[in-house]
Amino acid sequence: MILKEKGYNYCFDAKVCSSCEGNCCIGESGYIWINKQEIEVLSKHLNISLEELRVKYLEKVGYKYSLKEVKLKKNNYACVFFDLEKKQCSVYEARPTQCRTFPFWDYFKNNEKEVYEECPAIKPL
Repeated sequence: MILKEKGYNYCFDAKVCSSCEGNCCIGESGYIWINKQEIEVLSKHLNISLEELRVKYLEKVGYKYSLKEVKLKKNNYACVFFDLEKKQCSVYEARPTQCRTFPFWDYFKNNEKEVYEECPAIKPL
């Protein structure tokens, strides 16, 4: 399936997505934002309390929450929910909007070269 978004000069080929084994989930440290509604969905998906989810998997940043990361090696991190053996998201059905909307982030409108380097599923229109 080819996904397109208005305002972007590229498309995303979902069939190619698994070929890189998680470049969008592994790399430099950053924030993986999750809102209140998404926290509730993830809590239900994992069948754990909101408090357990917050303690084990979330990091409070100012007034917002981000998913925790796991340090792999120097300057290389993975989302706490990225299954390193299977090379895929372990909570795919309940992943936050930030993950669902990749690679169609405003940041990449001005940094197209970077998204092409990161994701083999990116194709020019």
